[in-house]
Amino acid sequence: MGIVEPTPIQARALPILFAGRDLIGQARTGSGKTLAFALPMVEKVDATIAAVQAVVLVPTRELAQQVADVVDTLAGKRVRCVRIFGGRAMGPQITALRGGPHILIGTPGRVLDLLRQGVLHLDQVRYFVLDEADEMLDRGFAPDVERILGFAPRERQTALFSATVPEWVNGTAQKHLNQPEMVAVDTAPEDVPKIDHVIYDVPEGQKLPALRVLLDGREDESVLVFGRTKHGVKKLARQLVALGYPAAALQGNLSQNARDAVMAGFRAGTMPILLATNVAARGLDVEHIGLVINYELPETPELLTHRVGRTGRMGREGDAVTLLAPSDEDKWRQLSRSIKLKLPRKRWDRELPLVPADVLNFPLYPKPEPPMRKPAAAPRPAAPAAPAGRAATGRAAAPLHTSRGHDQRTGPGSRGGSQRDEPWQREQRPTSQPIGGRGASWPTALRERPNQPAATPDSQQAWGPALSGRGSARPDRPNRFDRLPRPSRVEQPARPSGGTFRRTLEAMEEEEQQPSRKVHG
Repeated sequence: MGIVEPTPIQARALPILFAGRDLIGQARTGSGKTLAFALPMVEKVDATIAAVQAVVLVPTRELAQQVADVVDTLAGKRVRCVRIFGGRAMGPQITALRGGPHILIGTPGRVLDLLRQGVLHLDQVRYFVLDEADEMLDRGFAPDVERILGFAPRERQTALFSATVPEWVNGTAQKHLNQPEMVAVDTAPEDVPKIDHVIYDVPEGQKLPALRVLLDGREDESVLVFGRTKHGVKKLARQLVALGYPAAALQGNLSQNARDAVMAGFRAGTMPILLATNVAARGLDVEHIGLVINYELPETPELLTHRVGRTGRMGREGDAVTLLAPSDEDKWRQLSRSIKLKLPRKRWDRELPLVPADVLNFPLYPKPEPPMRKPAAAPRPAAPAAPAGRAATGRAAAPLHTSRGHDQRTGPGSRGGSQRDEPWQREQRPTSQPIGGRGASWPTALRERPNQPAATPDSQQAWGPALSGRGSARPDRPNRFDRLPRPSRVEQPARPSGGTFRRTLEAMEEEEQQPSRKVHG
């Protein structure tokens, strides 16, 4: 890795960690804390045991990627490392865990999900690290971190590292560490890196013009601009892009692929202006960041320290600017009380460029674009008219039912030639129960059809299926049910004799010849 001499935090922390004791390490940003806990971790892993033996929890996905890259460089192919964090599909991560990795690096949310599902097991863990410990033990992450620690054995080595370690962190850490040693490096004001941090007072509503002046004066180095909220950062990025600046936003609502693409462009220098929330203030290590701009104030002094620490890393020089409007005065007064350094404060005396009104008035919550609709399909050409007496399919048109002397299309209650009557307009049909094929009634089943021989006693065998309720109503068209065996458990109705058959047929013919009675509602 090209390291010849260890940094102060590495020189003091490595002997303690190699000795197997717990540690709380505090050092400024960019001082080499990652290597201080990664080197003992890799050396303590037993490559012959296919189980998770070391865990590193970090607050952000970008920091997890960064730490994993360092560990992979140290471990080589001997030790397997797995990345576990949200924004990615869970399936590949589960597959990687089943392969028996030795080191797990991830964020608390996804790690806890896999533990509850029974996919991840920490019973073999012997080395546990909380990077950015003040953030991990804060109210947001503390419940999940404590639950994860509950899955790990009590007999383990635990290390906490951060650039800022408030007093409450020491009190909380005592519950999870066993007689830890405290190592604080570069905490005096004279030990801070060479960063020129200037506070500028700008008129109310003129932060965007002042930001343009600062961005126009940048050289080849990249610029990191911090906002307070996700939507505010997105709006500022859209405004800068509309003004012609190569800018992109990094915030929590982005998918992991989008976040990776933004960070890849920023590291490569193709997107030199990055706008971010506090998600990028934790552990983001990019060498060519020459200027950090606090467009909006953070909530705590520790966040301000982490923001400014993104520049001037590893002994380099850097610049930082904080823009203050009159409405920020109260919050800045509270932050300045906790800052040990006396920062220079100046009034903005440069000329402010004009910003177009349409760019200045960009909405904070843009309206979502309407979904794309498919174009309407062209209407199909009308089918050619069928010849008279023929249906559209080419078959002979079936005659309309004209019982009781009324035609369905032109009789009473019809709708001017409609091919199909409504249910309330249909004439009453015979109410006898169907006994033949589908919907066939006694008159239909027993009526002598034209071109068919008259019913005789000899036709009883042919009409048997129709009378049994299982066969076809026409002897010349046998139904498929005629060939099925009759169930033995169903009692079949008795077939009438020849005389009964003739009397029944004559009675039905007389009923058909009598005029029907129509009931009007």
